[in-house]
Amino acid sequence: MAEQVSYTEDNIKSLSWKEHIRMRPGMYIGKLGDGKDADDGIYVLLKEVVDNSIDEHTMGNGKTIEVKIKDGEVRVRDYGRGIPLGKVVDCVSKINTGGKYDSRAFKKTVGLNGVGTKAVNALSSSFAVESFRESEAKKATFELGELRDDLPVEATSKRNGTKITFKPDPEIFKGYKYRMEHVEKLLWNYAYLNTGLTIYLNGDKLLSNNGLRDLLESSMDGNPRYPIIHLKSDDVEVAITHSDAYGEDIQSFVNGQYTPQGGTHQAAFREAYVRVVRDFFGKDYDTGDVRSGIVCAVSVKVEEPVFESQTKTKLGSSDMGPAGPTLKTFMFDFLKRELDNFLHRNPDTATALQARIVQSERERKDLAGIKKLARARAKKASLHNKKLRDCRAHLNDKKGNEESTLFITEGDSASGSITKARDVVTQAVFSLKGKPLNCHGLTKKVVYQNEEFNLLQAALNIEDSLEGLRYNKVVIATDADVDGMHIRLLLITFFLQFFPDLVKKGHLYVLQTPLFRVRNKKETFYCYDEGEKKAALSKLGARAEITRFKGLGEISPDEFSHFIGEDMRIDPVVVGRDANLQEMLSFFMGKNTPDRQKFIIENLRVERDEVETEELEA
Repeated sequence: MAEQVSYTEDNIKSLSWKEHIRMRPGMYIGKLGDGKDADDGIYVLLKEVVDNSIDEHTMGNGKTIEVKIKDGEVRVRDYGRGIPLGKVVDCVSKINTGGKYDSRAFKKTVGLNGVGTKAVNALSSSFAVESFRESEAKKATFELGELRDDLPVEATSKRNGTKITFKPDPEIFKGYKYRMEHVEKLLWNYAYLNTGLTIYLNGDKLLSNNGLRDLLESSMDGNPRYPIIHLKSDDVEVAITHSDAYGEDIQSFVNGQYTPQGGTHQAAFREAYVRVVRDFFGKDYDTGDVRSGIVCAVSVKVEEPVFESQTKTKLGSSDMGPAGPTLKTFMFDFLKRELDNFLHRNPDTATALQARIVQSERERKDLAGIKKLARARAKKASLHNKKLRDCRAHLNDKKGNEESTLFITEGDSASGSITKARDVVTQAVFSLKGKPLNCHGLTKKVVYQNEEFNLLQAALNIEDSLEGLRYNKVVIATDADVDGMHIRLLLITFFLQFFPDLVKKGHLYVLQTPLFRVRNKKETFYCYDEGEKKAALSKLGARAEITRFKGLGEISPDEFSHFIGEDMRIDPVVVGRDANLQEMLSFFMGKNTPDRQKFIIENLRVERDEVETEELEA
């Protein structure tokens, strides 16, 4: 019989604003993380502060924002109006307090919930706010959300604006580190969406004069099929072209806020774009053919946007504002007018666009028979083999979720260890048979003809788009040897070649596993490099036992549970802002052996010289 638990007035508790944020941080900033992922909490904290500065700029106040990050501490200084001095403390420490509730002061902004800087304050070991306004200044400092210093107003010669300085609490963000590639992408998006705004990141200048056109030019892989179409009005801006890549590459924004999960505005654009293109050419093209290979950025400004979470990654509202048209109507009217006119005025672009659609149509029809057979094989394989050990969360659901992970392993022994050690609710395992094919330069036909690729595509449910992706994290788990590195590279090539969105949207990772186990009778340390091994030996003594793990199959399931649990180390596969995927893949995976050989020889020589220097010094 279950034990009876008392339920009285003593069980009812009221938390202060900072206690609630610290107890339930995920409600306010999403996942925590250590900074490896672009959506980890430390970047949300930065974004919440910068959002306020962006909102000031949007309202016509301030053309410069300075961001400095050093030793885990962040400082953001804008040159807007400055927080009214009598409300400086309230604006960063009283929940549901802020200027965004007054639409006369702020319109079409992002920070509407009155929570942002309060969450930053509560989740920071140190937090300071300074406001400079009409030759007067006010400063207040906090620790873990608790007010420490409320300094009096004093005279100042500094320009109007606000400065926020904070350091995330290491007790909440354990082992955190700001990765500058994530910070740069975040701030560049702000620059693209706010032409004329200058952002300084640790002294480096970020400035865009052509908005979303600059964004596409900086992020495209290879050359566009036709010059970028750039259309703009007061409340919407789009930049559109096509590439030779597969799938859709659409980046969407609301009121200057990047929405990686899309939402109603992105859906409205996708639908309206197809309708306008069909109407222009007078042909009922297949939806997938029209959008296949599209590279696009779309930004809208709406009043009182409703997002599906505090982190604002997906728009939920369906109209332009309380009294405005629906997003569908607005987007269609805009594209019908602007895109249709553009294509009439630029017949060469219209011809190139139609040629890309026709190419997609031809490829789709050529693949029709192959795809049908491939789907049948995948369905049969899923019933009769054990390549995919699915997780319970997905056995009856084809849609992914935040917690789901798929490990891609090599060989039966490695997949067996991970399968026995995994969390069966959220973690699935896909086992490869040998090395996958080098698919660089091949057409998508190979995805259906190659059994491994076909089954992997089916397991992920990404044949047509990422909308049906069944796992939020796709983790490559291969041995830490030459063969394992080669398989890792072949898999990354596969995804970049045929499903680049999976990588660009931050779903692909590489699993780190320990190289050494160092132990004595009392303690055991798992070490991921030589430095950690030396540190473990210094603690345990020279007589400690050292085991070198050569392959994942050598690690017992009991030990493996440590490496794929809460302390799992995974590195995201990140495509740099200046990286050209096609050039990179051609260099590493193409048939340019002399170029690669020269690169390897030169770098080996450098490494050998360093080793010889270390030996001489020793």
